[in-house]
Amino acid sequence: MVLQIESPAPSIEVETWLRGDPLTNFQPGKVYIVEFLATWCEPCVAAMRHLVQLQEKYKDSGLEVVGVAASEDAPTAAEARAKLDAWLTEKCSNLNYRIAFDQTGEMNKLWMEPSLSVGIPTSFAVDRDGKIAFIGDTMKLDDVLPKVFNGSWRRSDRAKAADTERIAENEPLAREQALKKPINDRFLAAVKLEDWKTALSAIEEGIALLPDDIIFRLAHAHLVLHKMHDMRAGLLVMQQWVREAIDRDSEDWMVAALDELFHPANDHLHFPPVERFAMGKNLSEHILAVNAPQADGPKFRSYPAVARYYHESGNKNRAIELVELALQSLDGPEPVPAELKEYLLPDLLQTLANYKGEKACHGALCAAPQRDFPKVPRRSPPSQRQRHGDGR
Repeated sequence: MVLQIESPAPSIEVETWLRGDPLTNFQPGKVYIVEFLATWCEPCVAAMRHLVQLQEKYKDSGLEVVGVAASEDAPTAAEARAKLDAWLTEKCSNLNYRIAFDQTGEMNKLWMEPSLSVGIPTSFAVDRDGKIAFIGDTMKLDDVLPKVFNGSWRRSDRAKAADTERIAENEPLAREQALKKPINDRFLAAVKLEDWKTALSAIEEGIALLPDDIIFRLAHAHLVLHKMHDMRAGLLVMQQWVREAIDRDSEDWMVAALDELFHPANDHLHFPPVERFAMGKNLSEHILAVNAPQADGPKFRSYPAVARYYHESGNKNRAIELVELALQSLDGPEPVPAELKEYLLPDLLQTLANYKGEKACHGALCAAPQRDFPKVPRRSPPSQRQRHGDGR
């Protein structure tokens, strides 16, 4: 049965509470917001800070906000808790509501999966009588919450239409995630044991089931190249990836391929250099054709990957130019969320300083060259529409 507005709110079944007192049940007469978040989710920071404001604004009206971290990405639960605790302290030092941690998957089974919620952050508003009044984007709560408090929202035509639209939009992706979940579980268990043969078998099953899934395809290439070190098979996988990425005219697929070939976090010493640079050249030229330097549009997602190819191939000036364009696009005509900008800017500036061999500045922030940077730089953050349950 689909969890939707008018449904009774599921229970809270978590491993531990990192902030605030444990919540055992929803008390009649109070309104609750249950927010699903994760440390790897860039939009979750803005949502969390917004919830701090809502908790303060409506605390005297009986609002209780509950944050739930149920999708942490770490080898062990202890490491996940430690990472979450540090992240909460860094990103939201004025946190004024509960935060729960669950690594068992129970909260996702009770809330996210039956509601067909496919991404985080996702907010659930629980009405005064313990029923679901809203499921969706945290930033829409400013309009919805007053109506939840006065009891008019849940039964309104507008609320029902919005929930019907949400379910119709999310259902195909939710079904896809349900198909992928057992494959992802088997893959992640094998990776934890460094059983690369079993991991590869799981990913190959995923590709047979969903050949257009970029996550499965990326995991396949990464396994063969960087875990199994099978360069013969890896060369064939990458050649096929490059052909398909270019045929699709997909910037995302092309950047993912470039990362496998040139990202400093990966070991490329055993990859045939002639083929690697030929593929890098082909991908880079196509990315610059799809997202031309003179055209409007964001450069900060793809240009750093292209710059790495040019820098490693010896064209330092071109690499510098591309990083500078990526930096400029952070202040371009299309607004970039403050949290995303805050995430990207340090690495872009550091890369520019290293490429130029001198201090680089963007506004008030500056970086000096570092000889050993980056050993393992941060990857670009996930898409702003995060997918719950995807193997990463």
